[in-house]
Amino acid sequence: MEAREPTPGGVFVTGTGTEVGKTVVAAAIARTLAAEGRRVAVFKPAVTGLDEGVETDPEILRRASGTRQRDEEIAPYRYGPPASPHLAAALAGEAIDPARLRAAAQAAAASAEAIVCEGVGGLLVPLREDYLVRDLAVDLGYPVVVVAPPGLGTINHTLLTVEAARAARLQVAAVALNPWPAEPGEIERSNLETIRALGGAEVLTYPRIDLGDPATWPPIHLPAVVRR
Repeated sequence: MEAREPTPGGVFVTGTGTEVGKTVVAAAIARTLAAEGRRVAVFKPAVTGLDEGVETDPEILRRASGTRQRDEEIAPYRYGPPASPHLAAALAGEAIDPARLRAAAQAAAASAEAIVCEGVGGLLVPLREDYLVRDLAVDLGYPVVVVAPPGLGTINHTLLTVEAARAARLQVAAVALNPWPAEPGEIERSNLETIRALGGAEVLTYPRIDLGDPATWPPIHLPAVVRR
């Protein structure tokens, strides 16, 4: 599997698993780019768990970026059950089409100076049985940001994710530990230094934020992200 050269103007945010704060970090990156005066698009291949009645990832990403994209332009596939995308699609009687995902991402990027793509779960989560989140990241060609929790157990999960990205020749722009505690302990500090040393990647920290108040979010600057 060979990755394409990174396409100018984008980043792909993945995680070590579900509920690790991918949307928080993706939204913060989008907000930072928008605050710099960039026209920002956002994209997520699939959203599940809509039946839970909470604010959706597309809504958060849209607010952060200031985009006027509709839900279907941000996330081409949207499902009610909180399940892996390939299962949620099967329960809905359909299969996710990789060509549709690539076309939707390219259409979003075409009208923007930068695009922030957020994956689903981790890199090896199947969008369909023969097409993983990692395959989409390779097809899009953007540098990857790996989001991971800062506490016990994160070293193994994070380094495995970094290795999975590099095995597909994806550029790892940074690891973001989220949410970083106001008073990190010895474990958190050691995890940061160990991941930086063994992973050979820039490690950022991001605090807990109020998702409803983007004006208070600290920026995330990613020098590795090439912009148009």
